[in-house]
Amino acid sequence: MVAAAGAAAAGAMPTQAAGGAASMPGGGSITDVAGLRVGHYTETRRPTGCTVIIAEAGATGGVDVRGAAPGTRETDLLNPINMVDKVHAVVLTGGSAFGLDAASGVMRYMEEKKIGFDVGVAFVPIVPSAVLFDLGVGDASVRPDAAAGYQACRSATADAPQEGNVGAGAGATVGKLYGPKRAMKGGIGSASLTVAGVTVGAIVAVNAVGDVLDPATGRILAGARTEDGKMLFDTRAAILAGDLPKSMRAGAATTIGAVATDARITKAEAQKIAGMAHDGLARTINPIHTMLDGDTIFALGTGVSGKSANVMLLGVMAAEVMAIAVQRAILSARAIDGYPAAVDFVG
Repeated sequence: MVAAAGAAAAGAMPTQAAGGAASMPGGGSITDVAGLRVGHYTETRRPTGCTVIIAEAGATGGVDVRGAAPGTRETDLLNPINMVDKVHAVVLTGGSAFGLDAASGVMRYMEEKKIGFDVGVAFVPIVPSAVLFDLGVGDASVRPDAAAGYQACRSATADAPQEGNVGAGAGATVGKLYGPKRAMKGGIGSASLTVAGVTVGAIVAVNAVGDVLDPATGRILAGARTEDGKMLFDTRAAILAGDLPKSMRAGAATTIGAVATDARITKAEAQKIAGMAHDGLARTINPIHTMLDGDTIFALGTGVSGKSANVMLLGVMAAEVMAIAVQRAILSARAIDGYPAAVDFVG
């Protein structure tokens, strides 16, 4: 099927031709950053799950929250003015605020492995987390829990993580501004770049209220569809033409992810890199950072390369690799009941 942006509002909406099949961009994964492992838990009772990024030796952490409806845990700790300067894992999970329970399972796994800060009477792992809203897909009473987080840790390896309908991307959808019946399947994707001997990787669960684009061409890969479901709609153009959507539940979307580098960075530098990584979301998702999204990006620095940070380089790489990971998430996604995938339109 050839997709085009259509359904003009008062005949004024621009249209856009899809122009053939989209190819999978980039390559690599966040596990190309030495010192990291990634594991997914994918729920079998409905599409949902969680993903954990583990840094057993600890990694300098930062975060930048841009969406207006976030669901997070331990993000205040990452403020550069606060004491703890290392994190041991990051959790990305479905299940809305209920899914934050997955981090408890990650903490239990790490405590068993004696990973964390030794406070004399216990090892306390630092596990910042963020959630996305996927409760509208299947039975909303099924959510990632502590057992899910624990199993995600057990599955974690340094191999390239699976992409698409797994982990935190299992129940992800995109293009929801005009209602779930016109939305499409989202997913999780990962990528990496190496420049001047330094590697930056990204992983992202794409569950945006907006459409997902190819930034090189502006072509929509997935998003809101026309009322008959046969073509892509172009949410941005529709809004600018005055075709405003009906009210939607606040927080019913959210894109969450992490970037990581093997360079040595400070907490302040990690926070800046996380902020620059959001540029990758802005290049590929439109609209982004809305009142309906809780868009959150973490940044990790393992320091394994021994190289000092060049924040300009790392920030540019972070934005680029995040944009690639977003596209990979969408092009790796596969259709579920009621939600076609990008490959159904461009493949």
